[in-house]
Amino acid sequence: MKIDRFVLAIIATIILAYFFPELGSKDSNIPLDLIGSIGIAFIFFFYGLKLSPEKIKHGLKNWKLHVLIQLTTFLLFPVLIILFKGFIKGEEGQMLWLSFLFLAALPSTVSSSVVMVSMAKGNIPAAIFNASISGLIGIVITPLWMGLFSKFAATDFNLGEIYIKLLLEILAPVILGIVLQKYGKRFVQKYQHQLPLFDKSVILLIIYKSYAHSFEDGVFNSLNLLDLSMVFTAILILFFAVYFITGFLSEKLGFNSEDKITAQFCGTKKSLVHGTVFSKILFPSTMPLGLILLPLMLFHALQIFIISIIASKLSRRAATVST
Repeated sequence: MKIDRFVLAIIATIILAYFFPELGSKDSNIPLDLIGSIGIAFIFFFYGLKLSPEKIKHGLKNWKLHVLIQLTTFLLFPVLIILFKGFIKGEEGQMLWLSFLFLAALPSTVSSSVVMVSMAKGNIPAAIFNASISGLIGIVITPLWMGLFSKFAATDFNLGEIYIKLLLEILAPVILGIVLQKYGKRFVQKYQHQLPLFDKSVILLIIYKSYAHSFEDGVFNSLNLLDLSMVFTAILILFFAVYFITGFLSEKLGFNSEDKITAQFCGTKKSLVHGTVFSKILFPSTMPLGLILLPLMLFHALQIFIISIIASKLSRRAATVST
């Protein structure tokens, strides 16, 4: 299996932030926050240009599959994390637990979910519908989960202010993109291969700034190799727990193989795009965003690697059956 280039780019960005944090420091003359905010708005504007209202309308028919995927994404994930809250001790442990809750409360990915479902011969229209609608649901649900369990909820966590920011930076550009689809369709088709590169560049910029701050503040000084190994192991257990529970529920609901593949592939994914964007809005500047994003970035690399292997195996099995 080839290592995903974007995962390598994330690693390179973190290394860059470690050795050259000054560009992302609070005293930097480069307005990375403003550039990032503008980039985020364009990401979701282009997302609106590509979003198909017809496909969403058509996708509503397979409601059992959609309900399972969204409940897995926004309920099963957080509940599994909440079950372990009582076992976490210390301020640093609680902060790490909060970063896992943030991961669990995020919406699913769009592009990778659809690509992997397509490779594994799953239900592609259902994957498109759920991956698309998940991001919109996340605008409402993710802040609610974080507001319930954040220590700073009483002071810094203002849901009204957060929703206004989400509406302005995410939902408004999406709606504008949908409204302008008639005029922007040709642009999206022309630059369909360049737009993902733009998305990833903005994400890398946000990651760089987050980690530059964290390295400057010495956030990771107390984390050793054993701690990182435990975080990775916890992520691995979380992924496979959700994957097998989703598969079990799919069988109980009588799904065919295509719908089961879609439920497991879409239900286990978490969006790095939404995670980096939401972290800027949900958490105050005093929070160590590098630590908050750590489980998400590890999960992102893991989900691509594991689902790629499973999708490749299912694809070969489907090819063997058809011949």
